[in-house]
Amino acid sequence: MNIATPIKETPDRPAAEAALETLRAWAANASAQDVATLEPALAQLLEGAEAYPLMEREFDADFTVTPEYKASLPDLQNGPSSLIRGARQQIQHVGISNFRLPVQFATRDNGTLTLETSVTGTVSLEADKKGINMSRIMRSFYKHAERRFSFEVIEAALDDYITDLESFDARLQMRFSFPVKVPSLRSGLEGYQYYDVALEVVETAGVRQRIIHLDYVYSSTCPCSLELSEHARAARGQLATPHSQRSVARISVLIEQGADCLWFEDLIDACRRAVPTETQVMVKREDEQAFAELNAANPIFVEDAARLFCQQLLADARISDFRVMASHQESLHSHDAVSVLTEGPTFAQASLDPRTFSTLFHVG
Repeated sequence: MNIATPIKETPDRPAAEAALETLRAWAANASAQDVATLEPALAQLLEGAEAYPLMEREFDADFTVTPEYKASLPDLQNGPSSLIRGARQQIQHVGISNFRLPVQFATRDNGTLTLETSVTGTVSLEADKKGINMSRIMRSFYKHAERRFSFEVIEAALDDYITDLESFDARLQMRFSFPVKVPSLRSGLEGYQYYDVALEVVETAGVRQRIIHLDYVYSSTCPCSLELSEHARAARGQLATPHSQRSVARISVLIEQGADCLWFEDLIDACRRAVPTETQVMVKREDEQAFAELNAANPIFVEDAARLFCQQLLADARISDFRVMASHQESLHSHDAVSVLTEGPTFAQASLDPRTFSTLFHVG
């Protein structure tokens, strides 16, 4: 039976020496593995332990890394499978998110824009591999970052880090805000509308896909509320206004293999044809009146919005599978009205992230 001497609230030197003797007595009968798992500071107290070396505290700005020194550096993340913690299971996505850099993008009118871009890069990790070297994803991307963007450029970066990381599946996503100059409705003013865009290249089981995501922000006037307001005017001479609200649709499209270029502006134009009540940039009184008239001419429920966007996407031969997610952020209710419409297997899913619709929110 082991009896531990109670430790005083404020130990004195004899108590400390007694504790040290207890530690050494335990170590004398413990296995080498048990001793090896001790805190380093405790291990230094055991008999025969090497004294903790004095370390240089000044940064050596002149130190040069030689190939031999570099080869000696430990690399736990790429260590043997014996270092794996938890279940030896394949991980579908592992990598980096929100790595930012400026990237050049082409516009439909043959111009070039340099935009700050957030990059997410992931690969699959086999069950018998400990981990990946995350910095290789960034290094692979930087090799191509100076070239004007195209899907071919992002695929070249993807090829590089599939090779560098010895992975089977891989994904690259680039997020940015794409500016387009738009005119006001009647005053002749112009201003920049910014569209949240994300581009993806995904390779799974040797099949590669190109995907564009676009957030389109518009005003939605409730058809029911419009009719009720007009009824109050006609039946009782009562002034009433229908409710409308800022709304967001996230359009995700799979580019058909071998198709002609689908410009960002092409996708924006398709959204405007579907739902012309896009929120405005520059507004004078005549523009505000025009916007009220435009909304009255195009009242829509969230179900209407999903089907109107769908109609435009089905008509474009460059687009294969797609998904429309719409959120009408109600001014009548304390909740939002939402809809999801998918075409083809790429975006079909039984479960949605619990916070999916909370991301469909435009903050200006």
